[in-house]
Amino acid sequence: MFKKIPLHTQILISLVLGLVYGVLAIHFGWVEFTQNWINPWGTIFVRLLKLIAVPLVLASLITGVASLSDLQKLSRIGGKTIALYLMTTVVALTIGVVVANVINPGLSVPSEMREQLQSLYEGDVEATAQNAVAAKSKGPLQPLVEMVPSNIFSSVSDNRAMLQIVFFAILFGIGLIQVENAKAKPMIDFFHSGNDVIIHMVDMIMLMAPIGVFALLAQTVTAFAGQGMGQVMELLGALGLYCMAVIMGLGIHSLIFLPILLKLLSPMKLKTFFQGMAPVQLLAFSTSSSGATLPLTMERAEEELGVSEEVASFVLPLGATINMDGTGLYQAVAAIFISQAMGIDLTFVDQLTIILTAVLASIGTASVPGAGIIMLVVILESVGVPSSGIALILGVDRILDMVRTVTNVTGDAVVATVVAASEGQLNTPVKS
Repeated sequence: MFKKIPLHTQILISLVLGLVYGVLAIHFGWVEFTQNWINPWGTIFVRLLKLIAVPLVLASLITGVASLSDLQKLSRIGGKTIALYLMTTVVALTIGVVVANVINPGLSVPSEMREQLQSLYEGDVEATAQNAVAAKSKGPLQPLVEMVPSNIFSSVSDNRAMLQIVFFAILFGIGLIQVENAKAKPMIDFFHSGNDVIIHMVDMIMLMAPIGVFALLAQTVTAFAGQGMGQVMELLGALGLYCMAVIMGLGIHSLIFLPILLKLLSPMKLKTFFQGMAPVQLLAFSTSSSGATLPLTMERAEEELGVSEEVASFVLPLGATINMDGTGLYQAVAAIFISQAMGIDLTFVDQLTIILTAVLASIGTASVPGAGIIMLVVILESVGVPSSGIALILGVDRILDMVRTVTNVTGDAVVATVVAASEGQLNTPVKS
């Protein structure tokens, strides 16, 4: 019976059931039971996705680069991809700044709530600030240094080192292009086979998706149990305008700008695109990780959108690493919200600095839950806003992290579709 229900419908039902169960668990005191018997299934599901993320990126990028056959073709597709990713990120940040200035969400936070939140999340703020200081003190070219691995085996053991894996895979693929075909073919066939095996592993793992998503939503909701539902509602009320500003900005980017880009630069029908990407978006929402969602993103882009394997295997892994439209937009809104709440006026130059800093930060931000909050501290410090201000948004960050990840993966898929169309490698399947 379940096989007849589309995957995105199964995930959507699980989202709703997980949300309802989480509320009931808080009300009836099932939190401990949920932590012991429900939450582990969500953790297992995310671990399974992360388990195949690194080998998928490695195999798909190497085969993708090698299949481009010559360096001229690689530079052409690579140039288009990076240009589109940077452009969509800048647009997302600009939307975030404009929305934040129009809505002015920081002016709605009462001073007593501000002090309460700063006290409540003092420990989290200190830990995040320390990580941000370490990131900031490394110098402007440190992202380039950290992109180059000193030991690839060490890098593949750490999902947060995805940019290093991408660098190695591209370098390895370029090396394969320059080796004579007879010698390169066995290695290319090896990675092609590995890529096909991983895709079948994705199919197996996705059988667990409804259970995993249910557990993840239940875990997210019951995480607020320690504060009590009354305090949760008070918190959401005080931060409601901020949440609305972030979600509105993400909606404008995902539902207006990206579809316009898709219509202008590809023949893809919007209905086909959103139907094909619905399971990916729902999975991104529940996991808050574009890296964990990558295997399904690649599968759906190829099978449902008609993006060629050559383009998908190059553009999408790169996007999961450097393209963070949703994260950048959220950082712009959050920085302005915090400055307003703390009574700090930001000049036009300050807000331009936020955009430029966030673009650079998004390239090095790990595609895992919560990574954006660390880079937000760097952005705040760049415009003279105390990093302690992140305490104002930590309470709702997990919820917004889920929403902005949807924007991240949607942007990746749009760029992959546009690049494929520009290369004549977009063949949307005809549904019977």
